[in-house]
This record gives sequence, structure tokens and C-alpha cells, in this order.
Amino acid sequence: MFKSILVPIDLADADLAKPAIMTAATLSQTWGGAVRLLNVLPMTPVMLAEYVPADFDSQQRETSEEALAIVARESGIEASCVSSVVRQGGIYHEILEEAASMKADLIVMTSHRPAMRTYFLGSNAGHVVRYAKCSVLVVRH
Repeated sequence: MFKSILVPIDLADADLAKPAIMTAATLSQTWGGAVRLLNVLPMTPVMLAEYVPADFDSQQRETSEEALAIVARESGIEASCVSSVVRQGGIYHEILEEAASMKADLIVMTSHRPAMRTYFLGSNAGHVVRYAKCSVLVVRH
């Protein structure tokens, strides 16, 4: 049923993603599917560009790829069934783009507890749930 599972991860709060990773691992084993871990890097604001090193974006990407590889190794998912990717841009936009490009059957993600600001602004998980073309499982901490 779920052959292609996407798990977005915020590496700044990797503990928050553990329930989603465990859920994806279980679903992957149950359905014989593959899991892709995704980290989205924010774009460097133009007004800060002159204050950061020229290779700042590539350094940030490399660090994220290394951290994501560690998360993948420690996930408990068989190495042949897990992959990882780092994208750069708006969080929910990049999650939806990656899901479309890999033809994901399911997105498994965690979400912070709702706060007053999310009722007015919305959350990344909320946007993904509303606009994803596949099923979305939001795992609460």
C-alpha cells in the first residue's frame, strides 16, 4: 500500500522527528516500501549574503547531508530501503515538490503542538496536509 514514504526532518530538532521515523520504519517493513528522509534548508536572505562566506550554502548543504546520513543509519530502516535528500527553499513547498518528484504514497511528519500563532499563520504540517496529493500522517510527539 505505501511503497514510497517521505519523512521531512528538521535537523535543528531531530528528536521531534523520531516518532515519524519510527512510524515510517514500521510502515516500510510492513508494506515493503522505501523511505526518503528530507531536510529543507532555508534560503539565505539577500541582505545577509555579503556577511556570510561565499560557500556558505554549499557548506550548509554538506553539513545537512552528513547529519541526514547519520539519521538514516540510526533509523533502524534497512540501508537498501532508506535514502536522504537535502533541498533548499520554503519548507512546505519543498516537501510537496519532493513528494511529487518521488511519487510518494505517504508523507509521515511530526508537528509541534498547536499554538495561537498557528491558528493565524498556519503551520508547515497544516500546509502539507492541505495541499499534498498523497496521504499525510501527522504524528504527535
